[in-house]
Amino acid sequence: MIMRAILFLPILAMIFWGGASAEEVKKANRLAKEKSPYLLQHAYNPVDWYPWGPEAFEKAKKEGKLILLSVGYSTCHWCHVMERESFENKEIAAFLNQNFVAIKLDREERPDVDQVYMTAYQAMTQQSGGWPLNMFLTPDLKPLTGGTYFPPEDRNGQPGFPSVLKQIQEVWETKKDDVVEQTAQMHKQMEQYFGGLHEQNAIAGELDQAVIDQSVPRILANIDPVWGGLGTEMKFPQASVFRFLLQSGDPKAVEAILKTCRHMMNGGIHDHVMGGFHRYAVDREWLVPHFEKMLYDQAQLMELYLDAWQISGDESFRRVVKGIADCVLRDFTHPEGGFYCARDAQSEGKEGKCFCWTVKELAGVLTKEEMEVAREVLGVSEKGNFLDHSDPEPLPNQNVLHFKKPRESLTAEEQAVIAGIFAKLAKIRAKRIPPATDDKILASWNGLMIGAMARAGRVLKEPKYLAAARGAHDFVKAKLWDEKAGRLSHRWREGDRDETAQAQSYLLFLAGTRKLYEAELRKDDLAFALKLAEGALTVFYDKKSGGFYQGEKRADLVLRLKGQFDGAIPTESSVGAREFAILGEITGRQDLKDVAGKTLKAYLGLIKESPGGMGEMLMSLRFYLEKPGRLVISGVEGREGMLGAATASFDPNRIILGNEGPVSEFTAGLKPVDGKATAYYCVGQTCQLPVNDAGKLKEILLKLNEESK
Repeated sequence: MIMRAILFLPILAMIFWGGASAEEVKKANRLAKEKSPYLLQHAYNPVDWYPWGPEAFEKAKKEGKLILLSVGYSTCHWCHVMERESFENKEIAAFLNQNFVAIKLDREERPDVDQVYMTAYQAMTQQSGGWPLNMFLTPDLKPLTGGTYFPPEDRNGQPGFPSVLKQIQEVWETKKDDVVEQTAQMHKQMEQYFGGLHEQNAIAGELDQAVIDQSVPRILANIDPVWGGLGTEMKFPQASVFRFLLQSGDPKAVEAILKTCRHMMNGGIHDHVMGGFHRYAVDREWLVPHFEKMLYDQAQLMELYLDAWQISGDESFRRVVKGIADCVLRDFTHPEGGFYCARDAQSEGKEGKCFCWTVKELAGVLTKEEMEVAREVLGVSEKGNFLDHSDPEPLPNQNVLHFKKPRESLTAEEQAVIAGIFAKLAKIRAKRIPPATDDKILASWNGLMIGAMARAGRVLKEPKYLAAARGAHDFVKAKLWDEKAGRLSHRWREGDRDETAQAQSYLLFLAGTRKLYEAELRKDDLAFALKLAEGALTVFYDKKSGGFYQGEKRADLVLRLKGQFDGAIPTESSVGAREFAILGEITGRQDLKDVAGKTLKAYLGLIKESPGGMGEMLMSLRFYLEKPGRLVISGVEGREGMLGAATASFDPNRIILGNEGPVSEFTAGLKPVDGKATAYYCVGQTCQLPVNDAGKLKEILLKLNEESK
């Protein structure tokens, strides 16, 4: 999503002048030495780009120049557009090089830096923001002003990028002292506001069930009653808030989210041919997507559709999960096991080219009967339903396949024909030039997918998914974890790992490790999860007010922020609240539970203010308030069968654990009976009679689920 907006300080005034045509320049700039696929995309721009770092900062200070910080990521559609229109334009580049120090930043490599300047932009403009983010900074890295996408020339009342550059440069040259003073004041105000925000929230009330009960109808009021999802315009698959509503038990909420899941899986946002989901839909009906595929979406949607399948029993949800998982194994997996970040929307320079179809293409491979079904059921037409308006030479007559006729209404014959269509098209897609893959490995996003794959492996009884989770976990530990220093790096690519620590990585990889532990009950996983928890406490935890800072203390971080709301990825604090509460239950350590409680307390005001942006935090609060059931499985012989029974029914707050490793003393005392793996279902220190028959355990858990409704 982009918000085409800009806010200037009061001393800035609008003036306009035209842009120049873009020309390709082959000379490499400094970005050619970087590892980020996004930075490498800009390595042959005529812009004299610097990576984020001391060399650029020193140049800005020495020469007294403003910094243009341009932030994006490799699969960002509007980042590609602005590169083509402006950063490949020789005249724009020449002006930029002469008057500014230009820095390119991959937001996925430095989410802490991105959040600082995105937050500044949002505070200045009262807009939600988006990428590319183009911020102008003083030489000491304080934000001056900025915007998101700028066109290459003045257009419809919006200043073009050349106009913006010239205007800002003139103000800096003529009123530098005023600019420095105003940016310093603005920076101080931001420090005071964000520094006190969670301290104020911590006195906003008590943690109780009423907070959850009041949140459900407030969020539900914003669900599109016809097509599902939040709002009635472009739609994002906001998995955490959907999961919160689905797990609420409220009949209206469950119905609304099951409807949302069906519309998403029937829409064009779902890749029906090769599995997985595109980033978001530009319309209300989930029909036309921006075509990039992100690892974090695949992971969270796997969890959502697993919830939906276990709650509803609808087999189509199960097939969606398998489609996502198989897509990840095929397209997102490093040969040694880690998971890649993303696949681009573009191939051969065209948005959606790999994913779309013309009638002519389809008629060349489908039978007459199949073409009739394609038109009637999959919405295929001569005109098509997708046109890339940002492309000066868009591909015509492109069709995004979707279920125009709901798949639940199809006859068995129609379903068979469609399965045949998708099988044929998958073979053709496999021969097309694929979109570029962002093949860096992030510990954070891998944590999300490891947890989803581990759960899918157990719930769907698919050993290959569980093996993939284990392989990725081993990869991240080998490549990104420094055992001697007890430090987790954030990014690895082509043998190189970065030197930054991000709370996102510690806490999401902690969550993935904990879920993998629950799937296999290896005591070493539990021990490692505790190492990550201790590291997160040392480096990121706010001991005074609660919650987790996004980044560590660094000279290049002019503000140290905590994530405010759950977005495409849950905030670090939302994840931390749940994981520390769970580890507290497993180990019996009250200090870990206290971290969870203090973090939740710090966010209570935000939960009450905007529950629709706090889905993950609300799920963490629900877990914290309830007395979670602990299913202890002790012993080895027959353990696989017991684990299968343990995951056959759905209880989002049930913890599965063994009796070995750093568990509580009470749990360690629960021993197997008759030499067989034995399950104890416990709440507090009260347990039901031990069971060592998988079928009997399954019956008990199903009965407990029914009693809790």
